[in-house]
Amino acid sequence: MPEVNIEFDVPAKMRDGTVLRADIYRPGSGGPWPVLLSRLPYGKNQTGTLSFVDPVSRAKRGFMVVVQDVRGRFASDGDWEPYTFEESDGYDTVGWAAALPGANGSVGMFGGSYFGNTQWMAALAKPPELKAIAPALTWSEPDDGLFARGGATELGLSVPWSLVQGLDTVMRRHAADPVGGMQALGALLMELDNVATSAYWELPVGKHPAFVRHGIAELGCERSRREPEWSASCRVAGRHSEVGLPTFHIGGWYDIYCQGTLDNFAAMREADNPATLVMGPWVHGSFAGQIGDVNFGIAASGDLVALRGSLTDLQSDWFERWMSADTEAEGAPVKPELPPVLLFVMGTNEWREEQEWPLARAEETDLFLRADGRLAHEPPGPDEGVDTFVYDPADPVMTTGGALLLTSEFRPGPLDQATVEARSDVLVYSTDPLETDVEVTGRVRAVLYAATDAPSTDWVVRLCDVDADGVSRNVVDGIVRATSPDSEHGIDLWSTSYVFRAGHRMRVHVTSSNFPRWDRNLNTGEPNDRGTESRPAQQTVGHSMAMPSRIILPIVPPGT
Repeated sequence: MPEVNIEFDVPAKMRDGTVLRADIYRPGSGGPWPVLLSRLPYGKNQTGTLSFVDPVSRAKRGFMVVVQDVRGRFASDGDWEPYTFEESDGYDTVGWAAALPGANGSVGMFGGSYFGNTQWMAALAKPPELKAIAPALTWSEPDDGLFARGGATELGLSVPWSLVQGLDTVMRRHAADPVGGMQALGALLMELDNVATSAYWELPVGKHPAFVRHGIAELGCERSRREPEWSASCRVAGRHSEVGLPTFHIGGWYDIYCQGTLDNFAAMREADNPATLVMGPWVHGSFAGQIGDVNFGIAASGDLVALRGSLTDLQSDWFERWMSADTEAEGAPVKPELPPVLLFVMGTNEWREEQEWPLARAEETDLFLRADGRLAHEPPGPDEGVDTFVYDPADPVMTTGGALLLTSEFRPGPLDQATVEARSDVLVYSTDPLETDVEVTGRVRAVLYAATDAPSTDWVVRLCDVDADGVSRNVVDGIVRATSPDSEHGIDLWSTSYVFRAGHRMRVHVTSSNFPRWDRNLNTGEPNDRGTESRPAQQTVGHSMAMPSRIILPIVPPGT
């Protein structure tokens, strides 16, 4: 096996004098080598980090691998201020990495989630040594998946993520007081253990009481609204034309940043930059073949990816093509080049090559909500009326599956919706059993004609697949925070690639909460940074000729 030499805590001085530290993995022989850089806040030598980054395997392929703690985290100096310094620090680190002993002057970046975004920020700063980036599971617009969705706060993500990042903050704060540090750490760990039953439910959502109690950074929607310049420091949307680099995108249909990954890819292609997309059935941080209740098969896993090899291998092959050096390890042949798009189609559970995203051949098709819980292609007649329910923020619909990242009590992916559908505050509409397979590949939208007696409320729409045994499982969903009592509401359910099999039924949920994934609308109209009181709301959903509520599906014609 090729030898790998590791150098720990190598300092890099940023333009303001702050020292960041990295671990460097060099091949045991040869050189000079191209550099693969990953900049992250999760601890460069933590077990989970090393498993995801896999620096040893990459070094064995002939790359020098640099894994750096971002400013204010773990081994690096400075104060932890999420997102704020990633553009300037990214530029400085790329230049530093390119000049390391053994480096050939070319740098690529890789990683996912936060350290997918550090790649975009570095690329936007345009360091001349940066040749390619490979962001995985990463947002595009922070108010569409990171901080918020449809105007509602991504509470389920922001609370535990902020508290976990607070662990290192607390340890640094008490570096000279070990006893006080252990007490503060114990209190924060107890908070984390009880998020599902305590912190998720606390109000107000803005300036969250849990963050105040422990003196940790607020990393949520309310801060992004108060400080738009802070939110802009991690925004990629609208800036893709500034990044003149090849990009390799990895996403998952049940990942919390599913749509961001797709939007980033599409925008880079629109800007005439080389871009590759691999989209699996995955959730955030897991590339397994089993997602939620569904086993999509061994070939769906990130270890095999359509029997082409692991995601690490596919990335390494791709970097070899785009970085200016012969990095081929002895005895490891380059695999065939990937197509522009490699999609996993759920339902049939197969990988498919495409040349574009979104698919031009997908045809937008309406399915209308009808009386008596029907869902049909035919629009409603004039007298089909309305359906009603009461939404009480004190008794919200609990999150059951989906593209999410919450505490461990709330599993992501496709889950049985029986408990959700049994509630009186969830309207359910179903098609007849399908006569043939129906493929939905693309962005799903809903138009809802709905009214409330509250000054403000939320509308949630979910698309489900009901199998031949009657088990209903979620496919995509979305939310909109409505500030007018009576209006037409557009809801973005994000994208999927899913075949509803013959004999199955399509099903749509309409409700007003999905908690704790999204914060509860308190129905009072009071801003979230102050609201602590709630009231029930009487909700009305129309399905008539004058109020044609519907879901809009991008259906791929058979045989195309």
